[in-house]
Amino acid sequence: MHDMELYNEFSCFLKRFFPYKVQKISLNAGFTCPNRDGSKGYGGCTYCNNQTFNPEYCRTEKTITRQLEEGKLFFAHKYPEMKYLAYFQAYTNTYDGLDALRRKYEEALSVDGVVGLVIGTRPDCMPDDLLRYLEALHKHTFLLVEYGIESTDDRTLRRINRGHDFRTAADAVCRTAACGIPVGGHVILGLPGETHESIVAQAGILSRLPLTTLKMHQLQLIRGTRMAHEYEQCPEDFHLFDIEEYISLVIDYVEHLRPDIVLERFLSQSPKDLLIAPDWGLKNYEFNHRLQKRMKELGAYQGKKYEM
Repeated sequence: MHDMELYNEFSCFLKRFFPYKVQKISLNAGFTCPNRDGSKGYGGCTYCNNQTFNPEYCRTEKTITRQLEEGKLFFAHKYPEMKYLAYFQAYTNTYDGLDALRRKYEEALSVDGVVGLVIGTRPDCMPDDLLRYLEALHKHTFLLVEYGIESTDDRTLRRINRGHDFRTAADAVCRTAACGIPVGGHVILGLPGETHESIVAQAGILSRLPLTTLKMHQLQLIRGTRMAHEYEQCPEDFHLFDIEEYISLVIDYVEHLRPDIVLERFLSQSPKDLLIAPDWGLKNYEFNHRLQKRMKELGAYQGKKYEM
C-alpha cells in the first residue's frame, strides 16, 4: 500500500488485472442454499432477504445471457468502452452439480464484453472437484471466489442459522488460495451478541487467513426476515450503530487488518421499502468520503495496529 493511501481500494486492485474500466453485473442464476432446502436447515440465515441486492434486471426467469445484456445496457451510459465481470451473487452460487455449474459459468464468459467471474458462495459448498475446475478456469480468465464468512464467532454463526462454523470458512479460504485463486471474504459488523471489542478482534483473526479482498457492512434489519421478528420481540438484544459510531468501528477494524487485504466495501444500501433500521440515507461514495475524512483527521490507516 502506498504511503498516502488510507486503505487498499478495490478499484486499484482491479487495475492490476485490467487496463480498462470494469464493472460487476449481478446475476441471479436460480440457486438456493443448503440451509434453505433442508440439507443443512430451513429458513436460511436469519438476516437474509435476497431482494435487498438484486437489481431490476436480475430475475431467475431470465437467462444468464439476458441478465448480462440488460446489465450492460444499464451501465453503458457511464463508460461506453467498459468491460464486465459476471457476478454470481444471489444465494449459493456453487450449490449444484459440476456440469450444471460449468454451463452457467461458461455461458456468462461467452457474453461479449465479459472478462471474468466473481462467484459468491458459502464456505461449506466448495467440493474438491469444483475447486479443481475453478483452478483450471482461473488460468484463462479473471476469477474471484467470495465466501460469506459473516462472523468468526461460532456462537454468532449458530444464532444467525448460518449452518457452518468459522473453521469451515477458514478451511475453504485456505484451500482456494492454495489453488492460486484470489479469495474474497464477506462479514457483517454488528450481529447480535457482538461488541465493538469482539468485532475489532475479528479483524486480527481474518488477517491470519490468505484473503485477497474483504467486504464488510453494517447489520441491517430487513422486513420479512427472521431477524426482523427477533428484533420486534427483543430489541434489547440488538445494538444498531448510528453513523458516527459505525465510522469509528470501521476505522478501528481497518487499523487492525493486515495491510495488503483489499477492502471492497464498508456499507450496504438496502431498498427503502425493505429497510427497518438503521437508515442513514448515505450512498457508498458518501460514506467513503466521510470515512476517509475522519481517518485523515485521526492519522489512521489500514494496518496501523496490525500485529503479525
